[in-house]
Amino acid sequence: MGHTVEKYFRREREKAVQSWRPERPNAIERDIGLEAHVQREMPLFLTLRDREGNALTTAMLPPGGKDRGGFRIIIVAASNADPYPQQDAAIAALGAYFGLTLDRNRCFPYGR
Repeated sequence: MGHTVEKYFRREREKAVQSWRPERPNAIERDIGLEAHVQREMPLFLTLRDREGNALTTAMLPPGGKDRGGFRIIIVAASNADPYPQQDAAIAALGAYFGLTLDRNRCFPYGR
């Protein structure tokens, strides 16, 4: 979609991998559980799509979709455009699903 969310995905994945502390660091099995750990620790990266599967909006939500104080939610359209004028209802539905308030002032990083 030509936006910066990919940068956040890579950075957050690396941060989650670096935070992994295996129970047996010197054992062959040391990385069993790594992917589960990464999935728990990483933010959720979701894409809202139209009926044909075309990407409309990408959202970075807190890990597990649970509001964590200070987490910076990001919602953008292609090329870092503002998705709210066309996708406000879909974004509100996404927020309702996770119990999050996804208003433009909080979530669209380029509108300030």
